[in-house]
Amino acid sequence: MRVLVTGASGFLGSHVAERLAEDGHEVRLLLRGASNREWVKRIRYQEARGDVTDPESLISAVARVDVVVHAAGLVKARTEAEFAAVNATGTGNLLRAVEANAPHLQRFVYVSSLAAHGPSPDGKPRQVDAQPNPITAYGRSKLAGEDLVRLSAVAPRSVIFRPPAIYGPRDPALVPFFQFARFRIAPLLMGGSNRISIVYGPDAAVAIATAATAEADVNAKVYTLDDGAVYTWRQVLAAVEKAIGHRALPVSCPRWTFEAAAAGSEAFGAVTRRAVSLTRDKVREMAQKHWVCDSEALRRDLGWSPAVTIGAGARLTAAWYKEHGWA
Repeated sequence: MRVLVTGASGFLGSHVAERLAEDGHEVRLLLRGASNREWVKRIRYQEARGDVTDPESLISAVARVDVVVHAAGLVKARTEAEFAAVNATGTGNLLRAVEANAPHLQRFVYVSSLAAHGPSPDGKPRQVDAQPNPITAYGRSKLAGEDLVRLSAVAPRSVIFRPPAIYGPRDPALVPFFQFARFRIAPLLMGGSNRISIVYGPDAAVAIATAATAEADVNAKVYTLDDGAVYTWRQVLAAVEKAIGHRALPVSCPRWTFEAAAAGSEAFGAVTRRAVSLTRDKVREMAQKHWVCDSEALRRDLGWSPAVTIGAGARLTAAWYKEHGWA
């Protein structure tokens, strides 16, 4: 199949592109001029120069493709409008380009986020058709992207993924966590008792690539995925400690300390005109008791199952971070 992948210069998108190429598909990548090509340099691909915020650039990108995997998106931004411009409006631009220029498209895969659905109030995975309750600007922008997919002409041929926290090689998000652990200290919000579902990046990529190209009936469905367990942040820390070979002192921090740090981070971002990862919105997300989901439907429909446990995943991630000087 000829598959267009957006977001392939990033963490998850690069793993998806890699998997599709390994499976023998003809891979086309939507890349900006300034996009990082480091993670895809080892695979064979056709480059489509463009950007989801530039509708004209998408016309040739989607021409004659069989499948689109839309993994591009902002995970940090200075304002809610910035999130919406890429995650919502950009998705709409891509959908309109597909509707007008890819009439034979077989499948459109939208990589959303568990943040679009919201936390679980009772600690149990929520049904995918339950009322969404995003609590951050990022989550609202990803939900807006989902809604555009559902309202589009490609809706009957679409698949939506809502991954939880994803980690692994090439992921910048957990670098600070590993760095703190190497310094033998681990600040944990409210004691680190909050519970999360997680999945190893390459495992998530296998699920997405499989859903994109499988003959199985996955159309118009929404999937969540995980590694088969639910963890507290203390348990994640234990896996990281084992991976790097020494213990870190866990420091329980009240929410206000994280909010103060986030306010400082936002001030730095305002001065430098750069988006930052630690924001008060992010702290609001981290402070939720439960971000949990499951992969039951994905296992049933596609026979997918995670190959990497948190112990092995932490070791692989730590080794990659060390090799590349990240942590």
